[in-house]
Amino acid sequence: MIIVKVTYTTKTEFVEENQKNINLFMADFKKMQTNGFNYTSYLCEDGKTFIHLSHYINEEIQKELLQVPSFLFFQKQRDESGLENLPSIEVLKLVDTSKPFFN
Repeated sequence: MIIVKVTYTTKTEFVEENQKNINLFMADFKKMQTNGFNYTSYLCEDGKTFIHLSHYINEEIQKELLQVPSFLFFQKQRDESGLENLPSIEVLKLVDTSKPFFN
C-alpha cells in the first residue's frame, strides 16, 4: 500500500475556488470503477490550509489517479494561485487500522 499526505496553504481569496476544484476531481474519482484507493481532503482550522490523504493499493492505481484531467486541473490552479505554503508531500507507513481500506 502507498500512503501519501499533502499539506499546503492557499491564500484566503482562493479557498472557495480550491474547494470547488477539489469537489470536481472527487466527483470524477467517485465515478471510477475501482476499490483500489481512498482519497480524502480536509480543511484545517485556519480556514486555508488543506490536507489531502490518499491510500493506494498499488502504484498502478496511484499513477492512474494522478492523470485524471480534473485532478491535473486542480493541481495547476492550486499551484498558480500564489500559495502561502507550497505543498509538503509525506509518504507514510501504515501501522494499523480499525478496518481494511480495500475489499
